Amino acid sequence: MKCNQWTGGAALRLLPLFCGLLSLQGAQAAWAPKTPPLSTPWTAQVSTTNALPDYPRPQMVRSDWLNLNGEWQFGNATAGQTPPFGQNLAESVLVPFPIESGLSGIKRYQERMWYRRTFTVPAAWSGRRVQLHFGAVDWEATVYVNRQWVGSHQGGFDSFSFDITPQLNGGTNEIIVGVYDPTEEGGQPVGKQRKNPNGIWYTSASGIWQTVWLEPTPSASITRLDMTPDLAGSALRLTVRGTGVSGQTVEAVAFDGTTQVGSATGGVGAEIRIPVPNPKTWSPDSPFLYDLRVSLKSGSTVVDQVTSYFGMRSVGLKLVGGYPRPVLNGQFVFQMGTLDQGYWPDGIYTAPTDEALKFDIQKHKDLGYNLIRKHIKVEPQRWYYWADKLGLLVWQDMPLMDNRTPSATARGQFERELREMVDEHRSSPSLITWVVQNEGWGQYDQARLADLVKSWDSSRLVNNMSGINCCGSVDGGNGDLADWHVYPSPASPSASTSRAAVLGEYGGLGLRVPGHEWSPGNGFGYEMVADSAALTSRYVGFIQGLQSLMNKPGLSAAVYTEITDVENEVNGMYTYDRAVLKVDLNPVRTAHLNLIAASRQLNNLGLLGAGGQYRSLQVTTPGYTHRYVRHLDSLGFTEVVNNGSNGTLKQDATFKIVPGLADASCYSFEPRNFPGSYLRHYGSRLRRDVRDGTALFDQDATFCARPALDGSPLYASLESKNKPGFYVRHRVGEVWLEALENTTGFRQDATWAPGEAWWKSDANVPVGEYRSFQVTTPGYTHRYLRHLDSLGFTEGMDGASSTTLKQDATFKLVPGLADASCYSFESRNYPGQYLRHQGSRLRKDAPDGSAIFDQDATFCAQPGLSGTGVSFESFNFPGRYIRHSAAQVWTASGFGIGWDMATSFKEDTSWNIVSPWAP
Repeated sequence: MKCNQWTGGAALRLLPLFCGLLSLQGAQAAWAPKTPPLSTPWTAQVSTTNALPDYPRPQMVRSDWLNLNGEWQFGNATAGQTPPFGQNLAESVLVPFPIESGLSGIKRYQERMWYRRTFTVPAAWSGRRVQLHFGAVDWEATVYVNRQWVGSHQGGFDSFSFDITPQLNGGTNEIIVGVYDPTEEGGQPVGKQRKNPNGIWYTSASGIWQTVWLEPTPSASITRLDMTPDLAGSALRLTVRGTGVSGQTVEAVAFDGTTQVGSATGGVGAEIRIPVPNPKTWSPDSPFLYDLRVSLKSGSTVVDQVTSYFGMRSVGLKLVGGYPRPVLNGQFVFQMGTLDQGYWPDGIYTAPTDEALKFDIQKHKDLGYNLIRKHIKVEPQRWYYWADKLGLLVWQDMPLMDNRTPSATARGQFERELREMVDEHRSSPSLITWVVQNEGWGQYDQARLADLVKSWDSSRLVNNMSGINCCGSVDGGNGDLADWHVYPSPASPSASTSRAAVLGEYGGLGLRVPGHEWSPGNGFGYEMVADSAALTSRYVGFIQGLQSLMNKPGLSAAVYTEITDVENEVNGMYTYDRAVLKVDLNPVRTAHLNLIAASRQLNNLGLLGAGGQYRSLQVTTPGYTHRYVRHLDSLGFTEVVNNGSNGTLKQDATFKIVPGLADASCYSFEPRNFPGSYLRHYGSRLRRDVRDGTALFDQDATFCARPALDGSPLYASLESKNKPGFYVRHRVGEVWLEALENTTGFRQDATWAPGEAWWKSDANVPVGEYRSFQVTTPGYTHRYLRHLDSLGFTEGMDGASSTTLKQDATFKLVPGLADASCYSFESRNYPGQYLRHQGSRLRKDAPDGSAIFDQDATFCAQPGLSGTGVSFESFNFPGRYIRHSAAQVWTASGFGIGWDMATSFKEDTSWNIVSPWAP
């Protein structure tokens, strides 16, 4: 087939035609690959005649194109140097592999470089404009055609194009591309690239690293398709961007296979709606894609035409089981995925073949994952096509700047590249979340940036900062997700009334596989394991633990580090060369599918869940959201509650949500500090009373959670069980039961947000008194918690123990430094110093005035996990408890042991609070 021929129909998006590469004119040195530190199964398949031959833009396909990948001339460059027009360059490079890669044939870093090649425009393109497209060049590209400058571009992760028609001649044409890439020293977004890679920083990827190609277009042509599915409205929202347009119209036709399902017409730059009746939804379980044909027409004449595809799906947040959760097509499903950094030992940033690009996505599916977090890198458009086609949810990270405070210039560049990323990939159905920043890397203006991305694309979730517990401030908490990073075992932030709780990174279990290492013997993980069986067992335990965190405190997604090893990191499910799966596939896949199946069941529970958890009810009326339901002198009120509120108020505003006394499908509310009493309506007023055993009381104390009267998907309204049409509402600081009024004010006043409980300890311990902590594990009950050389240990004690030991084992229980509803433990013999966790180890330290110290030194008392005593849960890492192990004291979770939790873990985390050894 010739380069100006094409296959038609749906095949356009499956396997576009390879247009043969033209031979290089007059190269002095033929290309030869350099040996990479590690090869993949596809390394040997790469040659000058098949360097990524697939059509590079699957969501906007034209029938004619010419692939310029292959052998180019290559040479060093210096700042200010005149382009080497008409000159043979000393080396050959294989485009589009970055020059640091073995496949490029260069395998070194340099800051400035020249690329050169020649081409001939097919005769069949005569009379049309010729576009020169670059998938991506890192970082600054300056392009010349036939000795004429045609344009420059800054940005290492987005595509760009130039109309080179004016520069072309009728025969052999010359392209020169000058590239400048200062990597992390330039202040621009670089992701994890470093000139001197080590640890979690990897080899840089400079120069051309995505497909270069030519395409003929008419003078009036289509430049971009912006597609947003409207599932509720059974339509596709389409905006067609164009150039050279003067009065032309757009015709768009959607197809299910060969069957037309809908069509619409409109103008360029204006949104049109294409009907999609009874839409087949896109999801990981059923990634159905519709075909789309878009024509630019002058009257009845088609002047330009492209084909595309789209998926019908919706993304949002919704109250599910008492917590805000991300929903796909209106249903919550736990998002279970890995960190995917998109690195290759032979191609660095560029997969050696399209089949290799597909491999990582397919293996996610095989392992039972439904999510990929594309970490600190933006991929070629074919990667998103495979995610769309195979059915994986995608969180897309914005590549970040170097880990330092960015300048105003760097911030401007970051935001320009951020906008380009959103615009280029906004039409992919698999992409459901934008991740704006990560940990503390180049962090600034989190709230503003989250709002900015949301204004660009309101159809997806926005994660303002993945890893808010790692570095820097939460900065107002804008965005849709509260995202922690915890290694190795999982933990969860608490879901707020407006943000879902997710775990953006955890795990990192390391296993070296000899013969498949980037740096043999030097690889690291966050926790090393002995063999595949140990890795599988530990990992499956993590997944079982996620189910508990899903139920409380409402975790909705988890991202394991990572799908493959990357350079010196050996914490992948696969080795870096993709040759060895390190875990046993079947138990891992089963664990994932079991967790996902359990998450679907939450959609069948009431809005507030199955009951049994302590929560607080927040007012949602604008201007009053700082107020919460509380009981006072038996009556219901709303009152301002915050971290500085006293303990009585926090307890008064905390209720156990239990199955309704009169109807288990509804709810009753038991006060935290008055067990056996319940909120009930009496004479229209809400009040707290002791259950009296009558059916009338149970009915008065039963309320059914309904969709929020104000229309919010994250809140609920409470309708009386025995007075249908009457709702709990606040009025002038009091709480009443009143008949529904069809007013905005009533609907807002009768809408409540189920928030995190203000009182966070479910067990009580004596405050302000000295006590000692006795081990409850059978055979170790003679041991007590003590500090020694600032670290926490357990040690055997009796009446003959030394005075120092007795004092070391005595602590004053005081209101928590970070939250008075929890506790802190002040040393008896070091007043002003407290037990705190640091690097998971318990230790005694003096406060440093920071919020993180106060949080690390605060523990919430829960009923003993073993059924006896008290367990102390970390305030800032829910799910982690003070535990003794081999005489040392840590904070740890039971995850990885099996979330039945081994009996030993439950015993080791349960403590008896006894009389002090040193009064």
